[in-house]
Amino acid sequence: MNKDFRSGNQEGQEPQKEEKPASALMEKIQQLGQTNVPQLSSDSKIHCLTIIGQIEGHLALPPQNKTTKYEHIIPQLVAIEQNPKIEGVLIILNTVGGDVEAGLAISEMLATLSKPTVSIVLGGGHSIGVPIAVSCNYSFIAETATMTIHPIRLTGLVIGVPQTFEYLDKMQERVVNFVTKHSKITEEKFKDLMMAKGNLTRDIGTNVIGQDAVKYGLIDEVGGLGQAMKKLNELIDQSKASNEGLIQ
Repeated sequence: MNKDFRSGNQEGQEPQKEEKPASALMEKIQQLGQTNVPQLSSDSKIHCLTIIGQIEGHLALPPQNKTTKYEHIIPQLVAIEQNPKIEGVLIILNTVGGDVEAGLAISEMLATLSKPTVSIVLGGGHSIGVPIAVSCNYSFIAETATMTIHPIRLTGLVIGVPQTFEYLDKMQERVVNFVTKHSKITEEKFKDLMMAKGNLTRDIGTNVIGQDAVKYGLIDEVGGLGQAMKKLNELIDQSKASNEGLIQ
């Protein structure tokens, strides 16, 4: 019997292919949570930015917390501003709030983008998530979504240091000024909601749901993803028409 000594197989037989172990696929799923990560198409003119969980600022949160890190969001916004292929930005919020200064930084950057922006609150846009939601050119809230408006505090303990209280009071004024500047709610009404008693158990503030957020002038419209995308495309078309008029 003739043998092919180079391959170690009998003549006429193909060498066996090396099979990849199933453990490699399992390892990939464990690392990524899924085998394929979906991406927006290359010709898409809209960038989707998600702000979920807790907004992480100067202090790192425990690893089990779902967080949005502001040092990740800010470079993205700079890249969006510089990318001519991106014509509009959709902001999707489902956040419990978090670091006040980080949230205000994100809000200011969104408010100063030269490209049309639309936000949509799904689930919740609580605490410092409120300024982020109203920072866009147009805002939506799902019918079942909520927004908690409350005073700024460090902990649940009574603040006994006058300097600390004064600092928090000034920071709170920054939040109030930003929200009232970028929405239709009045300063008086926003402060009333912030300082309301009895709405939240053992705390002061107000939990605003869907239609109430629109009624108070905090959010522009109740709607979902379809309405938000339609509005953003309208704003993009208006921006194009305006730019063409300036060029002519």
